[in-house]
Amino acid sequence: MAKPVSIEVWNPNGKYRVISTKPMPGTRWINLLIEQDCRVEICTEKKTILSVEDIISLIGNKCDGVIGQLTEDWGETLFAALSRAGGKAFSNMAVGYNNVDVNAANKYGVAVGNTPGVLTETTAELAASLSLAAARRIVEADEFMRAGLYDGWLPHLFVGNLLKGQTVGVIGAGRIGSAYARMMVEGFKMNLIYYDLYQSTRLEKFVTAYGEFLKSNGEQPVHWKRASSMDEVLREADVISLHPVLDKTTYHLINKESLATMKKEAILVNCSRGPVIDEVALVEHLKQNPMFRVGLDVFEDEPFMKPGLAEMKNAVIVPHIASASKWTREGMATLAALNVLGKIKGYPIWGDSNRVEPFLNESVRPPAACPSIVNAKALGLPVSKL
Repeated sequence: MAKPVSIEVWNPNGKYRVISTKPMPGTRWINLLIEQDCRVEICTEKKTILSVEDIISLIGNKCDGVIGQLTEDWGETLFAALSRAGGKAFSNMAVGYNNVDVNAANKYGVAVGNTPGVLTETTAELAASLSLAAARRIVEADEFMRAGLYDGWLPHLFVGNLLKGQTVGVIGAGRIGSAYARMMVEGFKMNLIYYDLYQSTRLEKFVTAYGEFLKSNGEQPVHWKRASSMDEVLREADVISLHPVLDKTTYHLINKESLATMKKEAILVNCSRGPVIDEVALVEHLKQNPMFRVGLDVFEDEPFMKPGLAEMKNAVIVPHIASASKWTREGMATLAALNVLGKIKGYPIWGDSNRVEPFLNESVRPPAACPSIVNAKALGLPVSKL
């Protein structure tokens, strides 16, 4: 039997028991659950990642729903335990759900929630930040100053890459990829090349309009190009940001062969999923090409990095913080809680999971709907008419 884990309890006499496997930012998500007669139990164990046994202990004999994290392994064992406890809802506090066996959730009739729509700009901003930090060698220069090594201006000191007039490449031009592209095009007057299975008409129109604006002001216009293959982006772009979904077709999308097609002084940024890059091949490429740089927010075997990556001066590495703005993280917590609450209360599914503003407006009561349930169709759940 799993040993008990430490918890913090809100509204102990609530009718519905909802578990959060981690403390989450803000208090609105807690208050929204309490207002609907939920007892909220928040795990306070000093562990970064809870084991399956820990979560089973949290679920116990009666549990109506769980709010969990991307780092947890939600498979057959946990969905069976939640079903035995009477639970019908689980929500990741994340837009991704590759940690969830959705088929197992379907088997036990458990609705699986996620939190799209709230991370777009925040994630794109971090990708842009990593692009700049890598291009201008910010981290190297910071370490140099802190070590007391600066003794005066030198012509060759930390010379990096100018972005203006260069080409930014985007692989995966969905919401986040398009937001990043707009930032880089408008912010630094970069040209765009992108690859996606679907045409990004809105992005193309944006770049076209901005190019016309620049031209009307006597400046060099920017332009866009939709690549016919990913390799075309890799060959032509000076800065490349990865924004694909993670599945078996995108696993190790960036490998030894694809790295070899890139420019020797290119910059590669990844704020999507770690396994889209073969990290071993990347480390070797960084060693062999000191002017090639990367900015990484995610890693192949999180929380670990492949040997040698930490020592690479031409790598900017941060600990999975793409969504780490206060507004976004509090919004993610709210959406995850409302996914669970909505299923408990029998609410329908919100019609557009990317239009989340009605749920995040603190001045009004959120809609009586689940913001985003990824297996709603498989479970035959009704869609809201709101």
